[in-house]
Amino acid sequence: MPRYLVTGCAGFIGSWLTQALVERGEDVRGLDNFETGKRENLSAIENKFDFVECDLRDAERTARACEGIDAVFHVAALPSVPRSVTDPRTSHTANIDGTFNLLEGARAAGVKRVVYSASSSAYGNQPGFPRVETMVPMPIAPYPVQKLTGEFYMKSFWQVYGLETVCLRYFNIFGPRQVPDSPYSGVMAKFTLQMMRGERPSIFGDGEQGRDFTYVENAVSANLKAMAAPAEKVSGRVFNVACGDRHTLNKTFQVLADLLDFKEQPIYGPVRAGDIQNSLADISAAREAFGYAPAIGFEEGLRRTVAWYKEQYAAESVRA
Repeated sequence: MPRYLVTGCAGFIGSWLTQALVERGEDVRGLDNFETGKRENLSAIENKFDFVECDLRDAERTARACEGIDAVFHVAALPSVPRSVTDPRTSHTANIDGTFNLLEGARAAGVKRVVYSASSSAYGNQPGFPRVETMVPMPIAPYPVQKLTGEFYMKSFWQVYGLETVCLRYFNIFGPRQVPDSPYSGVMAKFTLQMMRGERPSIFGDGEQGRDFTYVENAVSANLKAMAAPAEKVSGRVFNVACGDRHTLNKTFQVLADLLDFKEQPIYGPVRAGDIQNSLADISAAREAFGYAPAIGFEEGLRRTVAWYKEQYAAESVRA
């Protein structure tokens, strides 16, 4: 049986991926430093996998975490475009140095494949929709530059060292466990919590900017399928992971407002530095290479997300 390492296993996407692997009966080691991940995200699978508390910026400990591992899901990152604009150095060391340390550790340990969580923000604001993997990347803020650098390192380690690498460019992943109360929270999580508290959410710009919002279960499925795909179909390649649909922030706000019976209007503010105006993916490459198809659509994903936050919010109220 292969042994898998999941970096960022206590984070939003990483915890769902780790849980999916454990529930399938896989042999799993998880790695996290809890800088953004949460221990409670692992409560459903506690003591069912090998956990290593480690910061990827620590090259020696990262290399040890790779020992005995056959394949890696590299999900760990210090996310958020706004965070990288405010503090580029910290996100640089986490996202570039950390990724390099992981690849070096994986190479030394004889790991066969690394599936890397890349970002659609690498496309930037270039013209042309939908986004296709053959487009020349045009990242704007430090975070997408860092994630794109990780892609280049992945391809380099495939070409030079024969380490099979697959890059998955996520498009606006949302769902349960996404942190809702940080300055860098995703829009879905932030809007949901604010409406539940009776607060008017803020929209930066006119709200007509569009996103290819993708429910987290779809991202987990893409990871599992990419890991299992034949090497000749995926190694050294980049794939979009999305739904192939565009929804504006205004529409997103309205759907959430209807689900939460929220009657107020949003507050509109100036456009944020580094933000992308529109995003829409072509997902045909992932479909053809490893059978990816989004199972959960936009509105169903929102319903599941709202239901989870309602449950969490109610539990917090009881504890308070």
